[in-house]
Amino acid sequence: MLNKVPEVTIFFWIIKIMATTVGETAADFLTFKLHWGLTNTTYVMSVLLIITLVFQFKAKKYIPGIYWLAVVLISVVGTLITDNLTDHFGVPLVTSTIVFSIVLAITFAAWYSSEKTLSIHSIFTTKRETFYWLAILFTFALGTAAGDLVSEDMGLGYWKSGIIFAAVIALVTLAFYKFNMNAVLSFWIAYILTRPLGASIGDFLSQSHHAGGLGLGTTGTSVIFLVIILALVTYLTKTRRDESPLES
Repeated sequence: MLNKVPEVTIFFWIIKIMATTVGETAADFLTFKLHWGLTNTTYVMSVLLIITLVFQFKAKKYIPGIYWLAVVLISVVGTLITDNLTDHFGVPLVTSTIVFSIVLAITFAAWYSSEKTLSIHSIFTTKRETFYWLAILFTFALGTAAGDLVSEDMGLGYWKSGIIFAAVIALVTLAFYKFNMNAVLSFWIAYILTRPLGASIGDFLSQSHHAGGLGLGTTGTSVIFLVIILALVTYLTKTRRDESPLES
């Protein structure tokens, strides 16, 4: 197999942040706006994610449409996992944040112990791809818990939380480009932090003015970001700008 994930370009980060935003707003839209409820939404989106991952694993190389559909769906499912723990089981957000941090650390440890690398530039075996998607799932669940913890439990609100997460990502970027921070470490830190950043953006855009948002609603916010994601993925499919050199 060729590498199964895209090169890390500006398009990667734009789509990733938008996918995390959709994960937040789409989960709320399906659960509350369409009245599916948290349980039914979790079942439906989990089945769709599994089906998409089957196609992703069967592919022999990176295919933008399949890959980014999986990211959007895993964003939604990761959000729903944390929401279920909070709403159905009463698990405090601080506990969820700690538990998912530990689970993610264990996933990375197992991945490195088995493959001696955590680089996304070498996802060309089924085992590595399994570790990769497990890590992605737990980053979304962790990011949801951490984002809600900061914005809601700590009372900072959506836009302040977004600024905080964006600032930390900027510091990581600076450390990478100016102080030679390890590339793999800086990538995964930024990847984890884009989840609460995207969630903060989504909540700020969709929530009512009374709740501290702009009042665009979950429907409008989800549609806008999905259209932009679709346009970018179509562009990447045609130009192949985010494929690794061996694939081009």
